[in-house]
Amino acid sequence: MGRNHQGAFINFNGTAGIWRKSCILDAGNWQDDTLTEDLDLSYRAQRKGWKFVYRPEVESPAELPPILSAVKSQQFRWNKGGAECAVKHIRQVLREPHGWRVKLHALAHLFNSTVFVAIFLSSLSSIGLTWLLREEHTYTYFPIIAGLSMLGFVMVAGVYMMAYLQAQGFTWTSFTNVIWKLPLFLCVSMGLSLHNTQAVLEGLTGKKSPFIRTPKFNLEANLVPLHSNVYRWRALPVSTWMEGILFMVFAGMLVFGLIQGSYVFLPLHGILCLGFGLVFLYSFQSR
Repeated sequence: MGRNHQGAFINFNGTAGIWRKSCILDAGNWQDDTLTEDLDLSYRAQRKGWKFVYRPEVESPAELPPILSAVKSQQFRWNKGGAECAVKHIRQVLREPHGWRVKLHALAHLFNSTVFVAIFLSSLSSIGLTWLLREEHTYTYFPIIAGLSMLGFVMVAGVYMMAYLQAQGFTWTSFTNVIWKLPLFLCVSMGLSLHNTQAVLEGLTGKKSPFIRTPKFNLEANLVPLHSNVYRWRALPVSTWMEGILFMVFAGMLVFGLIQGSYVFLPLHGILCLGFGLVFLYSFQSR
């Protein structure tokens, strides 16, 4: 809604949208060279001059993934497909005669999934920095840098908080819910950083993979029990076991920080420990 209000490029995400047939054909029709063909078509249409209108008051029923394996399937396709669309479109968008605001929003929009790469690399870097900080007479500027970097984290959290309150209404109930839902959401998002980093890197490097649709369970109809649904995993992928290892690593870093009296990265390691732990646990339960 914000991008549409600013006149920037937005995307049809496959749900509750209406296209003009003439727009689809003029933009080159549906193409299958990315995993997010809806995002790809959206950019091709808007680059041709078509305008989208976001209507938040129009609602459509939809099903959210009820198990984490389904969430991961969806997240992998979105993040990899977004990276593929970034490679496909960003050069043309920057060269074409769009306004600077449109180009800036497109740059941020197409590459937004790379935030998971930054999160994952920062998580790993914090392990080494914790050891370096054992030398009290060196690297005294690290705590200052770490504190400044938290400003970006606070800004991201603020965006999600305002979006939630805007959707739910500025009431005491909404404020109460956001106090515990937002930290939990951020923990799980950081716990998905390994999984989503793999997707982004595959998209940026051009590695192809099949389109795997988000599993649908139709739980409201109560026709098939969740535990016997054919979409449930039968074997855990390697990345899930790696998430379990990362949970143990950051749990160990928490203990190490407490013993050594090194508290700079304790909040970050606590979030990562909880995030990777929850992702591993619920992925395991998705079997």
